[in-house]
Amino acid sequence: MKKGQISNLLRGLGLMYFTDWVRYYILKFKNRKINKDFKSMNPDVKLPPDYLIYESFQINYQKYYTESIETAKWLTDHFKKHIDLKDKRILDWGCGPGRIIRHLPHIIGNGCEYYGTDYNKESIDWCSKNLTGIKFNNNSLKAQLPYEDSFIDVIYGISIFTHLSEQLHFDWYKELYRILKPNGIMFLSTQGDNFKVKLTDLELIKYDKNQLVVRGKVKEGHRTFSTFHPQGFMRQLFENVEILEHIVTKPENGKWLPQDIWIIRKQ
Repeated sequence: MKKGQISNLLRGLGLMYFTDWVRYYILKFKNRKINKDFKSMNPDVKLPPDYLIYESFQINYQKYYTESIETAKWLTDHFKKHIDLKDKRILDWGCGPGRIIRHLPHIIGNGCEYYGTDYNKESIDWCSKNLTGIKFNNNSLKAQLPYEDSFIDVIYGISIFTHLSEQLHFDWYKELYRILKPNGIMFLSTQGDNFKVKLTDLELIKYDKNQLVVRGKVKEGHRTFSTFHPQGFMRQLFENVEILEHIVTKPENGKWLPQDIWIIRKQ
């Protein structure tokens, strides 16, 4: 039985949350030593509660903090190819517990302003209390943000569309487009063709017709809600903007599947 079939079975039985909690405790136990060592070697680094780290990424302090510095630099390099990062407003859409946005003020600087928004109130509360120089907002799943039209220069959302239903793809894209300045850019990641290996036969038929594949039956926005994105669907979603780059990175091993990167510009 494929993992996708097992996942759909667990969803149907209402066991997905229970399974995910079991996975959380297994990984927490497995990483207990490396996480303890990280804390002893980095006593000044502020870390969110373990489950907030796990829910948004992995329960590994080294990956959450140190390796995310490199991710923030990688992200910045992509921005710089398409926009001058001076005196810009930058939004992390779906910032979680601040894994990436916490590093950008030091990496970019240049008089930029930094914003983070997320539907998880606990994450936003933690970020607001512990991360300085960034303005945080707690949004709901409803596509509504407290920013004026054409307010933001750069928006990025890493693995956020991957946890939304089809309707919320259109709703949120419309809202992000509203707050983005003309000539501003968006950087978004999706589960593209690399993830076809995870799909069931029925899901593959739908995917190959350029239809979104959604695995729900859990709370939308949660890590267990999973969506897969054929290129045709994404190009239709982005029909009113310029697609600057669509980056597909082939897997180097069977453990890590890179998400597709879409970089688009508002006309």
